Amino acid sequence: MLKEIDTFAKEFLEFSKDKPIRIISHYDTDGITSAAILAKTFKRLDKKFSIRIVKGLEESIIREELKRQPNEVILISDLGSSSLDHFKNLDYPVFILDHHEIDSTKVNDKIKIINHHLTSNPEDNTATGAGLCYLFAKSISPENQDLSSLAIIGLIGDRHETNLSKINQQIVTDAQDLKIKKGIAIYPATRPLRRALEWSTSPYIPGVTGSGPGAMEILRETGIPYNKTLLELSDEEMSKLITAVMVRRAQHGKAEDILGNLYILKFFNTKEDVREISTLVNACSRLGHSDIAISYCLENEKAKTQALDIYTKYKQELVSGLKVAEKMDKIKGKGFVILNAKDQIKDAIVGTICSMLSSSPTYEQGTILIGMAYNKDKIKVSARIVGHEGRNLKEVLEKTVTTFKGENPQTIAEVGGHHFAAGCLVEKEKESSFIETLKRELEVEIVKV
Repeated sequence: MLKEIDTFAKEFLEFSKDKPIRIISHYDTDGITSAAILAKTFKRLDKKFSIRIVKGLEESIIREELKRQPNEVILISDLGSSSLDHFKNLDYPVFILDHHEIDSTKVNDKIKIINHHLTSNPEDNTATGAGLCYLFAKSISPENQDLSSLAIIGLIGDRHETNLSKINQQIVTDAQDLKIKKGIAIYPATRPLRRALEWSTSPYIPGVTGSGPGAMEILRETGIPYNKTLLELSDEEMSKLITAVMVRRAQHGKAEDILGNLYILKFFNTKEDVREISTLVNACSRLGHSDIAISYCLENEKAKTQALDIYTKYKQELVSGLKVAEKMDKIKGKGFVILNAKDQIKDAIVGTICSMLSSSPTYEQGTILIGMAYNKDKIKVSARIVGHEGRNLKEVLEKTVTTFKGENPQTIAEVGGHHFAAGCLVEKEKESSFIETLKRELEVEIVKV
């Protein structure tokens, strides 16, 4: 794939020679770090550029942005692969760096795209949007190797760290300020454990997550000082903590492995847990402050102060949202649960709430969790799966929307995402109809031959 990226970079630089660049990127951590990498790259080239961060590439957004051609060059990151129908009859090329699932038959000569699904060896080339933007930047100049740290934040944000592909391993190797340590996968590993445990959502710890007294109790039980960080634990203390967490999860039917790699990165000249950086970036953007999120990624001190304030509010929102989700009435079926939060949970965090619940011991492996929340006159739909096996969530939602469009031809429903995390938008007025269509699709069982 590196050869394809080199070709892509040369084409892009040639086409954008005397034109300003319009960057369009997704609003999650991967999309924000993608935009930050591209911004830094173009700033170093002294190129003019502007950035637009979006929740999804709706048809209206694409039409609006294409009007900028031919005066501006459009570069889309961490988006675009599921929107190729809207790029059928282009007069000028669009450039896309994306990792989501794609229908290769829809690619034409005006769509210049890098996507590992289009390579002969997708597994080895699996990368996030930020990873692809980093490789693009590095292809332009070796000086951009320092941007690998942003690619790592995007990688962790999109949960690609558990099984590193060859291309992701190369990006990790490029990051000179990165330290990796094995341990219990609680974050932040650089903050006092009494706080890290209380705010731990992945893994979710029954009786501890969201409970200050519960966090203090587990530390008293293990004899670990409250203000010690995960990085400071001895092997014996780490072992005691792992056992205590496993016991609490086992009581709720799951005692799966909760170990993982702790990624520590030098950021703002301080050792920081990459998972916390990733969550903070995500928090800022999802709460409507994508400009602060990008500035924070570029290590702007003023943005750091603002971002930390937003992050504190975000954590409070998550714990509150989690409690609402646990208590609300749910639509349950074989292998799925629908949480229709309406206006009780913000649309910006309903997907995160589903991710938190997917790591809790409440649901069986393979269970599909669907979160729904109002967004003005629309409903944000987010799908997550418990564990790392089960139905392809993007396919599930695509089939649902295809059926739904057959019954509601005027719907604006659009799907994005991948195997383990997907989402869509649908009109609020069609709420009941969509839920019935969704239930029918979720109740279809896969028969293994």
